[in-house]
Amino acid sequence: MLQFGMSVSKRESPGTIFNSVFHLKIKTMSFNLLSTIQGLFSGDFIKKAGSQLDETEASVKEAVRGMVPTILTGILSRAGSGDVDQVFQMAKTAARSGVLHNIHSTTAEGISAHSPDMLGNLFGDKTNAVATAIAQFAGIKDSSAASLLGTVTPVSLAVIGKQALESNLTTSGFLNMLNAEKSAILNSLPSGLGLASALGLTNLNSIGTQFDNAVTATASRGFDYKSAPVSDKKPGGAWLLPLILIVAAAALLFYLMRGCGGNKPIENVTENIIDSLDAGRQPEPPVENIKVQLPDGNMLDAYRGGIEDKLVTFLNDPATAGGKDVWFDFDNLNFESGSAEITTESMRQIRNIVAILRAYPTVVAKIGGYTDRTGDSIANLRLSQARADAVNTALKNNGAVPAQLEEPEGYGSQFATVPASALDNERQKDRRIAVGIRKK
Repeated sequence: MLQFGMSVSKRESPGTIFNSVFHLKIKTMSFNLLSTIQGLFSGDFIKKAGSQLDETEASVKEAVRGMVPTILTGILSRAGSGDVDQVFQMAKTAARSGVLHNIHSTTAEGISAHSPDMLGNLFGDKTNAVATAIAQFAGIKDSSAASLLGTVTPVSLAVIGKQALESNLTTSGFLNMLNAEKSAILNSLPSGLGLASALGLTNLNSIGTQFDNAVTATASRGFDYKSAPVSDKKPGGAWLLPLILIVAAAALLFYLMRGCGGNKPIENVTENIIDSLDAGRQPEPPVENIKVQLPDGNMLDAYRGGIEDKLVTFLNDPATAGGKDVWFDFDNLNFESGSAEITTESMRQIRNIVAILRAYPTVVAKIGGYTDRTGDSIANLRLSQARADAVNTALKNNGAVPAQLEEPEGYGSQFATVPASALDNERQKDRRIAVGIRKK
């Protein structure tokens, strides 16, 4: 899931000149909430949990696969139903409760003392139905599903709350953080889970629609909806979250292992590690909303150091020139998971880039698409090309002059610099769409 700068990087190839900006989209957390948590509850955790709960490793793994997006969907549902302030406070309370520091309050099955209230607040009278749905989906006992829910829920909320506290998010920023993950969360729910039925819904589309309405309503009340970092922007504390997750998982594993002979408390080690991380962390500077003025008199809503700000500054500077190595990252452009479909929220930046191109009619630009090193290289190349094509088409459809746009190009993973084995938030800087300025 690098700070914005005013200078433009020039390097030897188009794929190496990007200083990607982060979405927590926390888009926005450039960290991917879903995949990070799913990756966390695997390996030794699955093995020990299976032994502790007397379930097969395969069934526990399947349960967690359905459970993580289920919990996050519950968070989306509550946040979108008018209770965003309560959800926000619940996440911060979980972070402050000591669940990440004091795992010794967890029972042998891994259920935090805070779990019942958290599960009840998320799912209300549907909590038992949700646990049963997961149990039936994975082929495990209802009690095992409840125990796993009790482990994953408080840690997930505490992690989100920790990020919110470290990033000084407002309620609107918290919504932005969740909004960046919404599509990926809903799309990842297994079709055979039956969550909609467990929640008493015909389908889950209403959750996404309700959440979108909450985002719109919050923005209309004048909150700084973009106070959370966007998906490509890497806030100062973004590196902290995956480490906290790892520490929390290690602590949880200890309690799962207690039934298998473990007997050494690790809460002090956990607390010391997190405290040392806090001590070394630099406060993240707030995102500053600005107006970017164009030569034709139009004004764009943007962020200091964002692509609009950097691009216009570059175009206004007589000392700069275009070229094949001059690129600017989109920093609020996202796609539906695994596709080339641009999200609705991204169209604002598309329209801003169109306005800039029209205000500088001599500019010739090129859209480039890039992926990280995970997956099949041929598939990555095709996806990057499809996304570059989609952005190029969207620019034209929103009024860009075709003559100002060269043919878009997808580079796949050929310019990726981060190993495929790295954490998702580290690899995200290799997943990007950029505007290359060929001629001013």
